[in-house]
Amino acid sequence: MAIDAIKGLTPMTPSLFQESKLIKMEETGESFSDFLSEALNKVNSLQNESAKITEDFVAGRTDSIHQVQIASEKAEVALQFTMQIRNKILDAYHEIMRVQI
Repeated sequence: MAIDAIKGLTPMTPSLFQESKLIKMEETGESFSDFLSEALNKVNSLQNESAKITEDFVAGRTDSIHQVQIASEKAEVALQFTMQIRNKILDAYHEIMRVQI
């Protein structure tokens, strides 16, 4: 039994995403440092939101443990992702520094 692909869908490859992001950055004139600052601000806001929801739960202003857990996990994943990006940037920097001219 043959399984046919869904017609009209194109697979989203990482290179396609990166190219569209690069084009968007070129159109808006946004630099890499601006992009990185914006991403760090988003991670910080997720951390702050998680802390506020946790504080509300502890104080008894809300009883939704699910929202506390979701906010906490979102903040944790964002922080882990940010740390992995930092590690890759440092690896690239060290690799460039090892290149002999």
